Formats: sequence, C-alpha cells, structure tokens
Amino acid sequence: MGLLRTWMGAAIFGGVPSTVHALLTGRDALAATKAAGTLLGRPGVARGVLAHVGVSVFWTAVLAAVDRRRPLGVAGGALAGALVAAVDLEVVGRRYPAVRALPRGPQWADHVAFGVLVGASLRASRRARESTLD
Repeated sequence: MGLLRTWMGAAIFGGVPSTVHALLTGRDALAATKAAGTLLGRPGVARGVLAHVGVSVFWTAVLAAVDRRRPLGVAGGALAGALVAAVDLEVVGRRYPAVRALPRGPQWADHVAFGVLVGASLRASRRARESTLD
C-alpha cells in the first residue's frame, strides 16, 4: 500500500510546476499530457494520461528499488528526478516533436518534483515501518 501511495502522490503532484507555469504564462495546462500521448501514437489527453501512468509507475518502481539499496530522501530524490528528466526529456523525448516542443524548465521542474515526492514518501514509509518495529 505504501508504494501505491508513493506513486499516486508523486504522479499527481509532480506536474504542479509545469501546470502553474502554463497557467501563469497563458499556455495550455494540458500540453504536457497531450504531448505524452504521442508516446502511444498521437497526442491527446486520454493517451497522455495512460502514458503518464505507465511512465510514472515505471520510475516509481525504479526509484523504490534504488531506495531499498541506498535511501534517497529528499535530496537524493531531487537528483534522481533530474536523472529521470535527462532520460525522459533529452533522450526519449527528443524523438517526439510534441515532447520536444514543451518548455524545458517547467518539465525539468516536474521531474525533480516527482523525484522529491518519491524520495520523501519512501523515507516517510520507511520511518513508519521502523517505528512500528520499536
């Protein structure tokens, strides 16, 4: 249950930076979601949500596996989020014009936020487990 909660929180709130940026600059707040749809064939909100679910589940599982060997915490989560951004946006994403067209800064901020949220949530879960063992 803890990993599900970790994933949900990070997947939902990790997109806050780009959403706020879009709203403040008059851009489409769903642009990133629509662009993610191109990973599944073509842009669109429904496909984008599915793509985001798949990608965020994958990265949550990867970060949880790393955290088991070396606890991430907030700082480690931020670094991990930046590494995820490099892979998602600069390696995979550059093959998708809709992803490439997104403003870089807000997208990187989303990924760092995702990593911070995963790292913080995993740390909180670990501390809760440890306190029940005492």
